[in-house]
Order: sequence, then C-alpha cells, then structure tokens
Amino acid sequence: MSKIRKIDPIDWAILGVLQGDATLSVGAIGEKVGLSHNPCWRRIRRMEDEGIIAKRVALLDPVKVGLSTSVFVAIRTTRHDASWLETFASAIDGIDEIVECHRMAGDIDYMLKLRVRDIADYDRIYQRLIARVPGLSDVTASFSMEEMKLTTALPHPD
Repeated sequence: MSKIRKIDPIDWAILGVLQGDATLSVGAIGEKVGLSHNPCWRRIRRMEDEGIIAKRVALLDPVKVGLSTSVFVAIRTTRHDASWLETFASAIDGIDEIVECHRMAGDIDYMLKLRVRDIADYDRIYQRLIARVPGLSDVTASFSMEEMKLTTALPHPD
C-alpha cells in the first residue's frame, strides 16, 4: 500500500494552478502561489517524483476531433478468475475508444466509458469486445444525451 503524504496548502495551490493550465511556466505558477522560481520548481519536481503529479497532458475537445458520443457500458460476467480477468484487461486495453474502465461493487461487475463518433461506431466496438471476451452475461449501453459536468481536476479532500 502506498503511503499518502500530507500535502500542504502551498502544494495544493500549485496543484490547483497546474490542473487549470499545465502549460504555465514555473515562474508564472510561483507568482500565482506566492513562491519564487526555485522553491516552486523544487515542489513541482518533488510532487512529480512522488507520483502526486502523475503526468501532464493536453486535453482534447472530443467534439472537435469527431468523438462526440459518450457511451457508458455496464458489464456483468459469469467469470471472475484470473485468466478471464487477464483476457478482459487485454481486450479493453486494445480498444482505444474505451477511455475508462472500473471494477464495480454491486450488481454491475465493470463499467466502461467510451468516446465514439456515433451509435454505429459504438456497435463496431461492441462487436469487437464480445468477440474477444468470453463469459459476458450482460452488456448494457447508455448513451449520454448531454455532458453537464466534466472535469479532470481533483478536489482538495479536506
């Protein structure tokens, strides 16, 4: 189990700035949080080294790149053994349109989130998934009508 380090208010301020715009220079970030360049850089570097900052990425607008449809797929399976899980993990890893996968508690075993062009595009992916993974007892898709909130920024847990 990884140790959770207490993150102080200055680190949280840095993380808040980076979650809003990771392209800012260290100097600009330091200015926003009240630090000079070197102490700010050291804090960012430490948080990267500790894995608090997992990576810095560019967030794309899915509509502008032709992936306007969000699909949530609830999966129930008849199998839960290690071999099946390895097959399932490999199958979903090989499908780029699956942007999230969660193992769930309750009635649903796995929940997937996909970004696709349209319903026909989803059907193509569905066919690939069921052909690659045996033992799926129920695969139910729900299509998002409107994305009312989307953020990648994590909240301060206090």
